[in-house]
Formats: sequence, C-alpha cells, structure tokens
Amino acid sequence: MKIGILCAGDEELAPFLPLISNCKITEKAMLKFHAGQIDSVEVVALFSGVCKVNAAIAAQLLIDVFCVDIIINSGTAGGMEPELEIFDTVISTEVCYHDVAPDILTEFHPWMNSVFFVADPKLIDMSKSAVDKLSTSGKVVWGRMVTGESFITDESRQKINDEFAPLTVDMETASIAHVCYANDIPFIAIRCVTDTEKHSGVDNFDKNCAKASSIAKDITVALLREIKKSW
Repeated sequence: MKIGILCAGDEELAPFLPLISNCKITEKAMLKFHAGQIDSVEVVALFSGVCKVNAAIAAQLLIDVFCVDIIINSGTAGGMEPELEIFDTVISTEVCYHDVAPDILTEFHPWMNSVFFVADPKLIDMSKSAVDKLSTSGKVVWGRMVTGESFITDESRQKINDEFAPLTVDMETASIAHVCYANDIPFIAIRCVTDTEKHSGVDNFDKNCAKASSIAKDITVALLREIKKSW
C-alpha cells in the first residue's frame, strides 16, 4: 500500500517533510517527489504548484511512475459556507469545477452521470475515525468542495454559492479528483480554511497558510494510521 500526498504549494507540503523517514527525492516534470515512510506507511509526497493542470500532472505521475494506491490532497482552501471560520477543516465528500460547463463532463468523455467527483466512501469513513482520535483538530466538517482558477470576488462568491452551495473553494482539488476518477484510484481531500468572506484576500491566505497546512497535515497523518490499520 502506497499513499500519494499531493499539496498545491510548498508551504502546504512543508509540515510533512520532517515526518518522512528514509526519504528519497526523485525529480520529474519539474516536480520533486519525496518517497519514504510516515509512521511505517509508504508515502510519496509533493507540491504540484497552483492550478488545475499542475495538480493533474502531479496526480498522473503519482499513479503512473510511483504506482500509488490512494491519493490524499492535503492543504488549504477558501471558506465559502458562511458558518466556516479560519482554521476550520473540510474533508471532501464530493468536488466539482465551478468554471467548467457542466456538459463537458457529462455529454463528452468521461461521460459522467453528474458533475461531481465523489470521494472514496471508505476513506470518508476512515477520516471520521481519524478525526475522532485527534484532540486538537478543531472544527472538522465533511461536504462539497469546488475548484476554479481564480481567487473569489464578492460577485463570483454569490454566483458559486447559488449554483453549487460548496463549503470551500480552491484551485486544484477537482482536477486531482478527475485524474483519480479516470484511473480508478481512491481519493479524498483535506483542506483547512485560510480565508473567508469576512476575512478575504491573498493577505489572509498568506498569514494563515502555515498554521492551516499544519492542521491539514495532522488530520492527513491520522488518516494514514487508519488506512494502515484497516484498508
């Protein structure tokens, strides 16, 4: 069993690096893949760079080159649901693009039944067990995420909320889920909130990214332990 841990940015990956024992770094397609063990679980961790294509490249390489059995997307997100606060964490149940016409995925390859990529049910259950065993994870909720390649303005926020009612928004999750769907690889995303409607913008993301990334890391590592025990 080998787990891919895919982060968007280097600050989101950073909390994992000290935990990886026997780490071997492989460079491919301008990316650095850190292969080793976390708590005796085989992992390959990297940051892909921001946005959908970068994330998709990284996900496909994890599958084709490193033969991972599961991909976990760990990192940060913008809060869309009004009750979410900074440093709350959302774990995906389903994810979609907010900037792709819906018929692109349903009327053409891969001919999906809906626009939503569903997280692996077993990983969802395991994530709940993992969170139950963490005393300092803060507020954690499960639900819908959306992905698109822009920071959210007030106008676009309302449009996205009206159409999709997501908990969070980011720039990579749906593309990683898309690759996993096409390859039949179990997937889940763990994203901690760095900014909200009340506290929006790049400045808030920059200020909160390190702590949020560490929170997501803690939950991801707890999930690794559950996978090791029960998969």
